[in-house]
Amino acid sequence: MPTLNKIRTAVFPGTHRAPDAPALRILRARLTVFFALDGFLFAGWVVRIPAIKERTGASAGTLGLALLGVSAGAVATMMITGRLCRRFGSHPVTVASAVLMSLGIALPPLAGSALALGLVLLVFGAAYGGLNVAMNSAAVDLVTALRRPVMPSFHAAFSVGGMLGAGLGGLVAGQVPVTAHLLLLTALGLAVSAAAGRGLLAHPVPERERPAAAAARSSRPAGRLVALFGVIALCTAYGEGALADWSALHLQQDLAAPAGVAAVGYSVFALAMTVGRLAGSSLLARLGQTRVLVAGGATAAAGMLLGALAPTVWAALAGFAVTGLGLANVFPVAVGRAGELAGPSGVAAASTFGYGGMLLGPPAIGFLAEAYTLPVALTTVAALAATAAGLAYGARRVVQ
Repeated sequence: MPTLNKIRTAVFPGTHRAPDAPALRILRARLTVFFALDGFLFAGWVVRIPAIKERTGASAGTLGLALLGVSAGAVATMMITGRLCRRFGSHPVTVASAVLMSLGIALPPLAGSALALGLVLLVFGAAYGGLNVAMNSAAVDLVTALRRPVMPSFHAAFSVGGMLGAGLGGLVAGQVPVTAHLLLLTALGLAVSAAAGRGLLAHPVPERERPAAAAARSSRPAGRLVALFGVIALCTAYGEGALADWSALHLQQDLAAPAGVAAVGYSVFALAMTVGRLAGSSLLARLGQTRVLVAGGATAAAGMLLGALAPTVWAALAGFAVTGLGLANVFPVAVGRAGELAGPSGVAAASTFGYGGMLLGPPAIGFLAEAYTLPVALTTVAALAATAAGLAYGARRVVQ
């Protein structure tokens, strides 16, 4: 397997002028803010779903259908966003999507029915999907210009933003009306988008020639490689979606955990994932992409087997933590590699695969739990994590 220094020499040949380091540092800081804002806004919306349900008078079933609006809007716009990024640039599309997401988060309290809620969530979901593709495309360009594997740090910012958004939402949920809370998030989102967006738009990433390593592989069908990294993203996002919806129930139903302890299950997973992503850049610099993908998938598989089949609550929580550490950097690396291969279109394709996996996880676990048991159903998370590791190992000659 090539060493990181050889890779850098191939990807960043010496004939190129060194990029403006201060400008790139500014770009990195601004882009990190957008990743954190994305997680903050989305988590702020999620924690107020019960209040929206009460406000609309929707049943659990109709609410579930309405919530599909977020997914439908996101998936529908991801591939379109790839084309918009190629035409207008990823930075303007990132700022525009963040503004639209900030405005869209204020719409759900205005819906008077489940149908109206589903329609306004199409707008929110479209902005969410567009922002994810645009900012990941911008991150891929920036990673190339920085010549350092810092992609996981951006996703760590998303995780931190999510925890802050969920924490704030939990604090105000019983005291502040949902309309006022989400309007506050709109104001914060617009202010942050304006402040960080100016720096992002004023300092575009220097355009670079096509990397030599990629040119050497031009005979290989890039579409197949992008699809492979998309499947790796799907396998890992499946686990994130499954744990978000089923970890608490598993702890409470199968291991007799108190409600308070059961609620900690996903938090343990999310915190471990954040820690793993904060360490991700160092791991990539030391181990390279292949080892990070393979070790991450294998670690997540082992952790989820423990989490699903452990006989005690604390062992299951330990398994969730190990799973979070394992999955932490697989999705960022997969999306980043797809972007290196095919630009914004590659990011869009891999993101669509990954988002599909996150959507597939919860219902698939539910069907399997009904047919077998919930612990057995949760082992599919381990199976798909192992599949991701196997795919990455099989593609080790192109995952550098």
